[in-house]
Amino acid sequence: MNEKLNLTYRPVTLDLKTTFRIAHGASDQRHNVIVYLEEGLGESAVVPYYGDTQAGIVAYLEHAASGLGDDPFLIEDILNRLPPASPAARAAVDIALHDLWGKRIGQPLYRLFGLNPQALPLTSFTIAIDEPAVMAERAAACGYPVIKIKLGSPQDEAIVAAIRQATNAKLRVDANAGWSREQAARLIPRLAEYDLEFIEQPLPAGDIEGLHWLKERLRRQKIDMPLFADESIRSAADVAAHAGAIDGLVIKLMKSGGIRAALRAIHTARALDMQIMIGCMVETSIGVTAAAHLAPLCDHADLDGPLLIRNDPFKGLRYEGGHMILPAGPGLGVEAA
Repeated sequence: MNEKLNLTYRPVTLDLKTTFRIAHGASDQRHNVIVYLEEGLGESAVVPYYGDTQAGIVAYLEHAASGLGDDPFLIEDILNRLPPASPAARAAVDIALHDLWGKRIGQPLYRLFGLNPQALPLTSFTIAIDEPAVMAERAAACGYPVIKIKLGSPQDEAIVAAIRQATNAKLRVDANAGWSREQAARLIPRLAEYDLEFIEQPLPAGDIEGLHWLKERLRRQKIDMPLFADESIRSAADVAAHAGAIDGLVIKLMKSGGIRAALRAIHTARALDMQIMIGCMVETSIGVTAAAHLAPLCDHADLDGPLLIRNDPFKGLRYEGGHMILPAGPGLGVEAA
């Protein structure tokens, strides 16, 4: 009889290159947890917006470690036995299982999923909320061909105007649930003048009725601005519930609970003819590289997590401007830095 799979973990503190300010709040550090499952690597990014804490994730992992069994290839069985709490903690186990799977077989995940590593969309680079001139300077200096602008401040239109004047990059904006229905209806027609790709999470999470209302109001004004949902989308069921209310959605492993659940959400979105952006929280190269292995299935990417931190303890996904290059090693292909 085989020995049970051994899971260990260590908390990590990630130092941000600049203060990361969004509509939910501001931070200079993020507190994640790295998981080691045999030779597999996983990561849990603490998401305070969803009620996560580093201590809570550690407690979850301690409880989950006893129920993993002895066969790492029974991924669905193992995941079904995990406690239902904290999707971010579940994601760490899920990612480590997939990394272990690929390493035991000797193939990168994208190959096991039958995906083309050359077919990744460009990633955007995120500009956090600050004064308009500061954000414009950062947008011009980053050199990325796609820029995501965080909004949700009293200066939202001035921010977009300043950044558009500073760069010819493609622009997409993310309100992080920071607008009311009336604010969104007032702002979006004005922001549309700045040639934006789409607007992400304009309304509070869960306001599906408001998204229907907003979409219809924009249609009547002949404002062709795609609306994406992020904070509202955590599962395939959430994707289905938003049918007709949005044009696209953001899938993140830390919200969904890992790779398996993210795949279900991606396929549900495709069945409903929605656009898909694969995104991340502030994560090391473990979590972001795991998400990047699914990027060929998606229309857009926002996988700049390692670019936002000073002390990434791992190396995996590489960047050449907005182009992402997946590692060729087995599993995730991630190594210690």
